[in-house]
Amino acid sequence: MRLKSIDTVASISPEDFKKYFYNTRTPLVIKDLAKSWPAYQKWNWDYFKEKVGQKEVGIYNNIKSDAYTPINKADDYVKFGEYIDMIRKGPAEWRIFLFNIFSHAPELARDFNWPTHLMKGFVKRAPMLFTGGQGAVTHMHFDIDLSHIVHTQFIGRKRVLLFPYEQQHLLYRKPFEVLSLADYSHYYDPEKSKLDFQKFPALQYAEGYDLTLEHGDTLFMPAGYWHHMEYLDSGFAMSLRALNNAFSGKLKGVWNIVGMRNIDTLMKKIRPHQWYDWKQKQIFEQSEKEILTKVS
Repeated sequence: MRLKSIDTVASISPEDFKKYFYNTRTPLVIKDLAKSWPAYQKWNWDYFKEKVGQKEVGIYNNIKSDAYTPINKADDYVKFGEYIDMIRKGPAEWRIFLFNIFSHAPELARDFNWPTHLMKGFVKRAPMLFTGGQGAVTHMHFDIDLSHIVHTQFIGRKRVLLFPYEQQHLLYRKPFEVLSLADYSHYYDPEKSKLDFQKFPALQYAEGYDLTLEHGDTLFMPAGYWHHMEYLDSGFAMSLRALNNAFSGKLKGVWNIVGMRNIDTLMKKIRPHQWYDWKQKQIFEQSEKEILTKVS
């Protein structure tokens, strides 16, 4: 893979953000955007445990889904307070995603500001919390609705791998899914990396970004960007979503949700083995075409 550092600023004017990052669909890390929020100081494990510790949540392990795994099916269910106690003790490869903590504790929404000075179209009913124990992995995928994401890290560090949407076949995208077939776990550690360049040779041509988010860092992730995340420490982050500003992007997002996903779910039920075989064939045929384009 051909990886480079991401542009990082302390702050940025709305004009520069729009010109150099939003309009060009270029990711950016803003160091100080969240540091004026009450959440920067207030949000920690004890605060969340006090607010929603009794709420039952679905938790997920690091095992990659296969062709027969239902989408977003949790591996276990525990109370949020119990989960916090578990991951605070040390390495615990369990994570929670798409947790709308604000629906259970609405007062938390007063602890941050929507960055509407940077972009419009935020879906204000759905800020989401993402948490993980040290060692937890969010496998390579893109967000199905193709929204822009403003992702702020609280507590702990997170390693992130990013690629533009257009590199989907270099990344071995599964047809009718938002997931990659390849396993990028520990991609940054030669001794632990699960990347198999012999099985997935097109990966060597993928061009993306490698970065580490720390407490208070905010990542602007343009619509459709592929992302793989690993929790270097136990921690949590909040994602704010803004609708795709392109009409074609909005339509594609709707199709992904109401068309693509339902077709995939149906085929996994009625013809799982044939569907799996067809997908495998398509994945490698598309990647081979990409390789030929790169070497020609």
